[in-house]
Amino acid sequence: MNTLISFAIVLGLLIFVHEFGHFIWAKFFGVKVLKFSLGFGPKLVSRQYGETEYLISAFPLGGYVKMFGENPGELAEERLSPGELKRSFATRPVWQRFIIVAGGPVFNLIFAMFLFFIIVWVAGLPQPLDTTTIGGVGQDTPAAEAGLLEGDTILAIDGKETAHWEDVSQYIKNSQGQEVILTLQRNDQTLDIAVAPRLETTRNIFGEEVGERYLIGIARSEEVIYEKVGFIKSLQAGISQTWSWMYLTVMGLVKIIQKVVPASELGGPILIAKIAGERMEAGWINFLYFMGVLSVNLGILNLLPIPILDGGHLVFFSVEAILRKPLNLRTMEIMQQVGLVLLGTLMIFVFYNDLVRVFSG
Repeated sequence: MNTLISFAIVLGLLIFVHEFGHFIWAKFFGVKVLKFSLGFGPKLVSRQYGETEYLISAFPLGGYVKMFGENPGELAEERLSPGELKRSFATRPVWQRFIIVAGGPVFNLIFAMFLFFIIVWVAGLPQPLDTTTIGGVGQDTPAAEAGLLEGDTILAIDGKETAHWEDVSQYIKNSQGQEVILTLQRNDQTLDIAVAPRLETTRNIFGEEVGERYLIGIARSEEVIYEKVGFIKSLQAGISQTWSWMYLTVMGLVKIIQKVVPASELGGPILIAKIAGERMEAGWINFLYFMGVLSVNLGILNLLPIPILDGGHLVFFSVEAILRKPLNLRTMEIMQQVGLVLLGTLMIFVFYNDLVRVFSG
């Protein structure tokens, strides 16, 4: 139940923010909005306010804003007054249509920045504690074979004091594979343990080989303290975090295309629901942070130049601005059909990945 509630909150909010971005810009430019829907398919609940029908639809994996005259072909079939034509999406200048369509993904990025800002402003700016306490020991590593444990604090290596984790890293790196003596604090005991570093391949966040160095297979403790900061620093942190996740999302897509990151890492709604439930149980900071990261992902993915996605429409508008005339209607329809097939294939693939994860444990 917790997983379902978390999933509904995360997806519902992110879809609302995205569609609201389209909606508010359409209203700003005077375009008539016919429908604002959370979800696709048959409507479950609907209310008419003014000229817009607001809906909650059966399939929650998305939403839409239906604007009057989105398809130029619709206008040709009706006899409309100049005032009505002016309120159609198709008759707006190309730069206005560009902003309306870009509004959805941009609002997702702004929402992520807002979430990261709130976390820092309320909880504080996380600062890692610079200790020499071991936060994890890898399996089948020299550290595991020597009997090192998570929670051990390294006081010295070969008699040289280790005041910072960087000291530990450098002494092991410079050992050239020669056995070193680690002086540890374990509960109330002080122990000397011999460990022989092993030359290992080092990898970056995407799993690419970036070099070799001597390691023993330990990770630093991830303890952090939260430093209270003001409005400006909180805002800067929100912008910085959003930019970092935008970069990682784009690079992650590039690495998948390059086959550096396996496509099996892609996840869909089931994985999102699982992680959302776990983050909610871990506390509001983890939950909001996950929502922020997902909002960045949603914003970036919608900007991909794939027909049927917002990014595909932005490409059409860019071409129209350059050629000073819209693309042929039939050409756009064919490209959108191709985009629909691509998107449908991707959805099936990520659902498959999710099911493999569930049934493989």
